[in-house]
Amino acid sequence: MWQRIQTVFLVIAIISLIAAIFFPIWIHEAIGQSHKLYALHYSIVAQSGEMIRTQYMPYSLTAILAVASITISIIEIGKYKDRMLQMKLGALNSLLLAGTIASAFIFSNQLAKDFGGGKLGLGLWLPGIAVLCNLLANRFIRRDEKLVRDSDRLR
Repeated sequence: MWQRIQTVFLVIAIISLIAAIFFPIWIHEAIGQSHKLYALHYSIVAQSGEMIRTQYMPYSLTAILAVASITISIIEIGKYKDRMLQMKLGALNSLLLAGTIASAFIFSNQLAKDFGGGKLGLGLWLPGIAVLCNLLANRFIRRDEKLVRDSDRLR
């Protein structure tokens, strides 16, 4: 299982999604306040470090999709003997990752319009790494399946 390159790509995708949950997606520094959007919540913090307000819904949708993608990736690693199921799980994982990126982008864009700007954080870019790793893993799974089918045909 670990000797296959697609497992390494899926582990990198899992690590990047876990990190994306904890890094901010969008940051806006206002006078006396800091507005931050994370995958789990949107929070307003005073300069003194005091939490002014935290809102979980609907912003936690990004984290829910990321955790679902992490779960699918772990299941996909465990199903290394059934490559057809792995390919189907990889396609499902691609849809979940697209949803994760779309929700993060929509929420950050909405807040940027409301506050007139802000900086994009690392939490927005890490799911892109997960998408790339998932696509590479799916490519290598397909290559293994083709290799097995070609060797069965030669017998």
